[in-house]
Amino acid sequence: MASDEGLTGISRVTVFAMFGVVFGYATHHLDERRIGDVAIVGPLTPGVEWGRLWQMARICGRPTANENELAQWVLTQATRAFVCGSDLIAHFPEQGWKLEPGGRRVRFDSTYANRDQLWTGNLTVEGLIPDQVAPRPSSYTA
Repeated sequence: MASDEGLTGISRVTVFAMFGVVFGYATHHLDERRIGDVAIVGPLTPGVEWGRLWQMARICGRPTANENELAQWVLTQATRAFVCGSDLIAHFPEQGWKLEPGGRRVRFDSTYANRDQLWTGNLTVEGLIPDQVAPRPSSYTA
């Protein structure tokens, strides 16, 4: 599902590299009860658009994966960076971020990795310096 709405927030943010691109992973709550969590994932590297994330999922995921499975692959990579520190660049317990209009929103069939939805799009995170979002060398290409 595409989104024409942008979103800003302040929450936990993990910044990580994957296949040479730097991504941000933030969380968002749909209401004050803080349930129904949404994962926000998007590229931070200048010149990289959000569609690249879905291209990576298509290449690295199961060849016949549907949109929900591709979204799970994306969330798995972001969760791995948060939990294991895989290719971790920065972790902020509370940081401002902005998801640009456009992108893709997927509601999971059931809660996955503690999230009910994944929203992807072009993302910016406050306080990052150019070196943190610059392309990274990678031995893999997707």
